[in-house]
Amino acid sequence: MTGRRGGRPLVPAYLSTGGLAGSGRARLDRLSVLTAVGAPPSGAGLPAAQLALLDVLDGGSLTVVEAAALLRLPVSALQVLAAALLDRELLLARPPVPPAERFDPDLLKRVADGLRSLKH
Repeated sequence: MTGRRGGRPLVPAYLSTGGLAGSGRARLDRLSVLTAVGAPPSGAGLPAAQLALLDVLDGGSLTVVEAAALLRLPVSALQVLAAALLDRELLLARPPVPPAERFDPDLLKRVADGLRSLKH
């Protein structure tokens, strides 16, 4: 099929998941970090899209959004694919890293004073 002007293929999201619908697992966040656990067992009968996701994650970790961009899939479709792989224990997901909390200004002042005292 030819793509649209934005470069996205003209494939409906439900077809890109191989007909899979939502899973019983909790919904993955867009910034959840995905890691492949290992190669799927031979004869696992996984859809091509799930195999492509495992291939992209081979040897590293990506967020849901990054994996969706690499596979040129909608984020919602990738969340369905990842949830199915989580159910089969072929994938691990961890929540996104929370933004760093603001440091206590008093603590920073004490550290700076301590460093200055070491110089003298």
